[in-house]
Amino acid sequence: MTEAAQRAHMVTLHIYRGDQRGGVEVAYDVPVEPGQVVLDALEYVQEYMAPDLAVRWNCKAAHCGSCAAEVNGQPRLLCKTRVDAYGGADIHVRPLQTFPLIRDLVTDVSWNFDRARDLDPAFRPNEPPPFDLPQWEVDRVQEFHRCIECFLCQDVCHVLREHGGTDRYWGPQLMVRFAELELHPSDAGDRLDLLENEAGIGYCNITHCCSDVCPENIEITHDAIIPLKERVADRYHDPIGAWLRKLTRRPAASTGSGE
Repeated sequence: MTEAAQRAHMVTLHIYRGDQRGGVEVAYDVPVEPGQVVLDALEYVQEYMAPDLAVRWNCKAAHCGSCAAEVNGQPRLLCKTRVDAYGGADIHVRPLQTFPLIRDLVTDVSWNFDRARDLDPAFRPNEPPPFDLPQWEVDRVQEFHRCIECFLCQDVCHVLREHGGTDRYWGPQLMVRFAELELHPSDAGDRLDLLENEAGIGYCNITHCCSDVCPENIEITHDAIIPLKERVADRYHDPIGAWLRKLTRRPAASTGSGE
């Protein structure tokens, strides 16, 4: 095979190499194979060119979410992103921008797990539990369980990515966690105060970007965030509802001895 023919069967990966102190993109020429995904190409670089390249992955089947990174500026799962989808053009691979960099393509996503621990995961069943649920409610709850915690939606969220708003908003992935419980028709828990205040759902302005990047096709905006916003608005931002609740509130029971 001529040198030109060999070059035609290569792709150039520009991989970010660095740590908290800084870094640069380094170019690597990788042979193209049928069905190759970006993670395959990165493993080739690890084996033959840069054994110290840091990249996180686990299942290699788009189920664990570990290999999340940015490919040509878009949050992607490396194991699900085909090399041939870029038509032979150079591919730029960088770490998730929203989270602190550890090294190369590996970021510290522990903030997400810390916030998940702040959300009480306990399921509190209604008494008596409903026994006749419409199928659409069942489907919606099952949809939320498909989340693989890849945090691509967190990476693309403009509140977290562009404004560094981790102190104000928990992000779309945590909204899915809220929705798993709060929107379950059989759960009697009340998490709206946490959702309105610490979790900061009001900072989301419904751009749909989180739904667009979800590898599990979860309708994060329509099925999780908007219904949660409606519940929060009904309680905290609806003056008519507040007036009706005040009007119908029962007076506190007397604690005096009386005559």
